[in-house]
Amino acid sequence: MTTIKTQRRDLTKSRAHYQEALKHMPLGVSSNFRYWGDQETVFVKHGKGARLWDIDGNEYIDYRLGYGPAILGHCHPEVDAAAREAQSIGTVFALGTEKEVTVAKLIKEMMPAAELVRFSNSGTEAVMAALRLARGYTGKDNYVTFEGSYHGLFDATMWTADPDDMKDQSKDPKIITYGQGIPQLVRQLFWQVPYNDANRLEEVLKKNHDTIAAVLIEPILGNCCGIPSKPEFIKAVRELCTKYGVLMIVDEVKTGFRVGKGGAQALYGIEADIFTVAKAVANGYPISAIGGKEEIMRKYGKGVAHGGTYTAQAMSLAAAEATLNILKNTDAFDVIANYGKAMQEGMHKVLTKRGIPHSFTGHYSMSGLFFSAEAPTTYRNWKLSDYTFYDTMAGYLIDMGVMCEPDSREPWFISSAHDQKCLEETLTKFEEAIDLTLEELALGGGNDGKKLMPGISG
Repeated sequence: MTTIKTQRRDLTKSRAHYQEALKHMPLGVSSNFRYWGDQETVFVKHGKGARLWDIDGNEYIDYRLGYGPAILGHCHPEVDAAAREAQSIGTVFALGTEKEVTVAKLIKEMMPAAELVRFSNSGTEAVMAALRLARGYTGKDNYVTFEGSYHGLFDATMWTADPDDMKDQSKDPKIITYGQGIPQLVRQLFWQVPYNDANRLEEVLKKNHDTIAAVLIEPILGNCCGIPSKPEFIKAVRELCTKYGVLMIVDEVKTGFRVGKGGAQALYGIEADIFTVAKAVANGYPISAIGGKEEIMRKYGKGVAHGGTYTAQAMSLAAAEATLNILKNTDAFDVIANYGKAMQEGMHKVLTKRGIPHSFTGHYSMSGLFFSAEAPTTYRNWKLSDYTFYDTMAGYLIDMGVMCEPDSREPWFISSAHDQKCLEETLTKFEEAIDLTLEELALGGGNDGKKLMPGISG
């Protein structure tokens, strides 16, 4: 479980509320990942722009942004106004609306691979629907994923390389379930290969392509330090999928409309057969989408089932239209990237001054900080490393009011609402947190450097 040293914040109300919440909800929260410990779980009062406040009145500069959705910042006035206007006409009808076409057109304009679009509610649901579509179109059941990837909380993708079986690099680690309740029968349906290793992928496809429907890939590992695909790797994945008659599903739940107008596909110069987007589509309102080639997408409704009571809900569609128009027609992406670049440069100066090896991974809009001169390129690189320094530092930062992810695997997310004041305050506190971390570790403190994800026990 995540442990954060509380030295400056008063969490009296949060701790009392946790005890009440625990009587009514497992772990006292609605998602395992929101549980940070009996004494440290935070309950938010409200957010605005790049900041949020907890129920104790503590103020934080937010670099989690709900794991990325608040691309324009919390409570964006234009987006929220659009959602409120849509609320006045109704929420769900179990019928189509004109706004669906409006938003689908926007997605098609911005994402070249989106010849057709279907909506869903969450990233998990979108990936589930994409994998089902690939199976329906190809008539094959199996699939390939990559070590360190995260595709949502459903049985087909909740598998990970066993960290206790990684030390012998001459063999592949055993693949285990990510938590309990996942049928072992699912294991026979997929292969999991190392990230950024096209040769290993080809070995699998060459032998098994007749049974494989799709290769499911994150272009940037959104739940593992923001490790990016090497350009030559992701292009090789595209070529191998074409060569062996396997569909390429690009999971852009986190990168879509965050790293650029055309997502990571545009950055890398590739096009998926099927892709998913979700988090940044509507600045926090629940909506996701599956996009892809027309021939494949037409299978929905002609053999492949897809639907949902709340799919393309009116408020979310209106928020998506407003968000995508802002991203499309303003310099928001430049603002975000420039801030991320300036933050990294400031951190680099602080760390270099103290002789601390470090590197950054990912994209300026969702980057990982790694305390090694060489950035990780695979899940194994990260998992076998000692991330005590990061986890200790993160505890100090959160206590000071800089809300980064306390687990080093999650990137720092930037919004267009982060401004110069946020940057200056962040860097000042970052420098102080680094010095406190050095002091603590010199005294033999810090956690064990091998923490589990919050809310998940191995």
